[in-house]
Amino acid sequence: MPDLRIQIDAPKVVPFAAVPTLAFPLQIKNLAAEEEIHTVTLRCQAQIEVARRSYTSQEQERLRDLFGTPDRWGQTLRNLLWTQTSVVVPSFAGPATVADLPIACTFDFNVASTKYFDAVRNGEIPLLMLFSGTIFYSRPGHPLQVAPISWELEARCVLPVATWTEMMSVYYPNAVWVNLHRDIFDRLHQYKIERGIPTWERALEQLLSNSNEALVRQ
Repeated sequence: MPDLRIQIDAPKVVPFAAVPTLAFPLQIKNLAAEEEIHTVTLRCQAQIEVARRSYTSQEQERLRDLFGTPDRWGQTLRNLLWTQTSVVVPSFAGPATVADLPIACTFDFNVASTKYFDAVRNGEIPLLMLFSGTIFYSRPGHPLQVAPISWELEARCVLPVATWTEMMSVYYPNAVWVNLHRDIFDRLHQYKIERGIPTWERALEQLLSNSNEALVRQ
């Protein structure tokens, strides 16, 4: 039965994808080298190991929305689920092969992982990849066989913050996505129309300016 080990190299930005996408190169080794791997359907759960790095005071402030104040981090700093994805690894004979694991990335600020990636401004983000799936393989003189991959197969890697920033700058230059409830959007839209404001940015700037003036008057 195959005995897989996975090592993950530095991720790359996938150009011209439909959505922002990173490709994580997987170095896949089969310790049972006499077996021929016909196909591996590999599922991956990616977690952010938030407690495995330090944070500047500015990053701590930006992370309050996720973890509260730093004095509470002993209770609140836990692995953060990033996403789940999959890849089909083609056949290979011999001890190893390479396959890219694609991870589509959202820029929705209602998603916890997006808030985290945006809050961290330098260094590297530690990741834990948990794998499962199915292996189709054969041994010399034996028919095709099928074996499961348990969640015990895992690998650690890092995502450079610069790589994430570069990707989002390419796909959303000088922009972010904010998801609003429909009734809030309708009110903002009506505000924009009634005042003849040409852009959403100008409408929000005017609202913020009015709010600041009200605070000063108080």
